[in-house]
Amino acid sequence: MTQQGVRWTADQVLALAPDTASRKAGSKLGAAGPWSEAGSSEEGTVWGLCRGSGSKPYRTVIDIADSTGPAYKCSCPSRKFPCKHALGLLLLWAGEDGAVPKGQAPDWAEEWIEGRRKRADDKRAEDAAGSASAGDPAAARRRAERRAELITAGASELEQRLTDLLRGGLASAERRGYGLWEETAARMVDAQAPGLAARVRELGAIPSSGPGWPVRLLEECALLHLLDQGWLRRAALPDGLAATVRSRIGLPGSADGPPVRDRWLVLAQYDTADSRLTTRRIWLYGAESGRTALLLSYGAAGRAPELALPVGLTLDAELSAYPGAGQSRAALGERFAAPEPAGFRPPGVDVARAVAEYGEALRDDPWLESRPVTLARVIPTPDGDDWQLADADGELALPLTPAARSRSGLWRLVALSGGAPVTVFGECGHRGFSPLTAWPQGAGEAVTLC
Repeated sequence: MTQQGVRWTADQVLALAPDTASRKAGSKLGAAGPWSEAGSSEEGTVWGLCRGSGSKPYRTVIDIADSTGPAYKCSCPSRKFPCKHALGLLLLWAGEDGAVPKGQAPDWAEEWIEGRRKRADDKRAEDAAGSASAGDPAAARRRAERRAELITAGASELEQRLTDLLRGGLASAERRGYGLWEETAARMVDAQAPGLAARVRELGAIPSSGPGWPVRLLEECALLHLLDQGWLRRAALPDGLAATVRSRIGLPGSADGPPVRDRWLVLAQYDTADSRLTTRRIWLYGAESGRTALLLSYGAAGRAPELALPVGLTLDAELSAYPGAGQSRAALGERFAAPEPAGFRPPGVDVARAVAEYGEALRDDPWLESRPVTLARVIPTPDGDDWQLADADGELALPLTPAARSRSGLWRLVALSGGAPVTVFGECGHRGFSPLTAWPQGAGEAVTLC
């Protein structure tokens, strides 16, 4: 697999950064000054030595052709992936021709690449052997039935607690504090229903969260009650909705949909983190299928997930869908070529259609926070202290979410527009629109906003 014919943009490299600090530090190392013995191979390996504060330079090597996205190795002590040295080396490689010449990888880089690819081959062989010798179906069925019994008991208990809350009045939630919710969430963990536990913890953050909190609490309690009832009456639900309920409850699922091969445009990539886990979301758009799909990957707290894809490039790859009505999540399967320039954008819709599509999606998944959408010909416009995306050819506008208004990407979007219409991809939900990537009018590269 050759990678040298495709030069990434600086935005595509920096979109891989795990946080803002890494992005800034990596940008400073994107020049030739601190680097020596940098090189690259036709197989997709980039390496170099970066001068640091110690007596020995840091050894940095990147496998761009890895099947799950770029993989990194650096002798620096950083726990971030990619570290600032890997980002700097990628920026150097993506810059002017000749800064990272083609050549033979040094032994230390070749040893890591060969070891990594051998482990990948061994893992594929192990997975194939495991599939060929699946466990006892009867034992697996008994385990599933036992877990279902635990979840049912937990859902029934949660229903009683919600009933007690409403009978006592929502004001009691403010008086009793967060301990009530944490104890209930722990009970849902014991019931092996992590989805219910997460939603209960979110309820605990609503009391005293600002004007109108009782209304928000009542709304979220209603959605939690609906999820409880969906589980308790799942046998009567259509297959797609029942699968969605299982997913929202927290039952693991597998990507069992038929593989769809397409040229997948990497639309956006961003991370969210809590005290236990870092979650990476990568949005893709299929040139032939017209489908927008979501890849999820995870890393332990404080560590970025390994899967990383360059925004604005396309992958010739297969995706398999997860079950559930209206679900966007998919699993990345075999990749057939290195990422390459897209040459196309996803088709956009107007604001009215975007809102209508979100409403339609709620019929399949009432717990859906937002859905992916590309807005065509919108202009970022101030609205008092807030911002919105206004139709250039109509009278409607979508407000930006509070989180989007606080990110620096808003000002990149405003600068890109300059008062003219732009195409924007993002997530549209009941809190507003969160822009993730934008394209100017006419020709131009994708600009990441997250």
